[in-house]
Formats: sequence, structure tokens, C-alpha cells
Amino acid sequence: YGARAMARIIEEDGLAEFRGQIIIRKDHKDIKSLEDCRGKSWVAVDPSSAGGYLFALGHFVDHGITLGDFREVVFAGGRQENVILGVYAGLHDIGSIREGSLSVVQDKIDISQIKVLDSSRRYPGWVYAHSPRLSDDVVERIQQAMLQLDYEHNPQHRQILDAAKFIGCMPSSDEDFDPIRELSKKVGLNLD
Repeated sequence: YGARAMARIIEEDGLAEFRGQIIIRKDHKDIKSLEDCRGKSWVAVDPSSAGGYLFALGHFVDHGITLGDFREVVFAGGRQENVILGVYAGLHDIGSIREGSLSVVQDKIDISQIKVLDSSRRYPGWVYAHSPRLSDDVVERIQQAMLQLDYEHNPQHRQILDAAKFIGCMPSSDEDFDPIRELSKKVGLNLD
């Protein structure tokens, strides 16, 4: 609909990008490399999950592994923790999650039993965009307000950013998301 990027968030880890992780049980005897994932059961978050499916799928494709190479691919109802628990319980050989998701279950399971087999490349994170119908003046004022949020030195700003669960914003443009467009072509998604 012509939306245009104006700002990206900087996450609590200080990055404006994120990636997916491919996980296995640490004691899985048959999987030592990505190549060993062929013929195995893969549990992913959701077909539209970036870090929990699409980034991992693109990573597999980059290494010559396609969906047809897996015994099955199942989805965990949009929940990262369901993926982790499915791998932990041995219901699935591999899982794909957004980096940082293991902390979600650290009080439920011994996460030291989960191994990150590999990680995808980093992709641009959450974006704030605007309608092309919004005046340039309004866009600039909103963008400047977002970019001036100061987590370190302004307690009011820190309160806002803590509630939003990120620590700041950075400028963004449409071109920042070219890697997502390339990924969508690679995995057969049509974003047009």
C-alpha cells in the first residue's frame, strides 16, 4: 500500500537486527551438522515467523537443503516455547526459533540440554512505517521524536522504551529491507 520505512527499533541487546537459530537436543547422536538435518523432523514456530521459520529455511536453502529434504515440517502454533519444548522432549529432531528465545523456558527446562546447531544471518528488525498520504512535515516530526528517545539519560524516555521492550530507534529506509526481499524469493514467498 505504499508504506514507507522511517525508523527501526534497537532491541534490548543493542542490535537493530535479529536472526533465527536451529536447535537440537545436545545429546542427539545423529545430528552434528546442518547436512545431518536431512530426513529429520523439523518443528518451526509458524509459516510466517521470520526468526522462527523463514530465516532458518533460507539458511537451509543456502546450504543446499530444501523442504523436501526433511521427513516432516510441523508448526508449533506460533509459540517459540512450543518449539523448544518439542525438541527438548524428543518429539522433533530439530527446531527453529528466534535468537534469544531459549530464555523464555529457562525456568521450565534445563536449557543446557538444548544446543544451537547453527544460526541464520542477521536481518533488519522491527520497523516503523508511514502511509504515503501522511505529510512530510508530520513524518519528519514523528521520526525526530522517535530518534531523540534517550534510554541512557532521560528517565521518562527510559520508562517509555522499557514498556516497549526496546532501547532506541535508528533511521530506516525501504532499502534496509532488501535482504528480506531476497530471502522471500529464495524461499518462494511472493511479497508483491
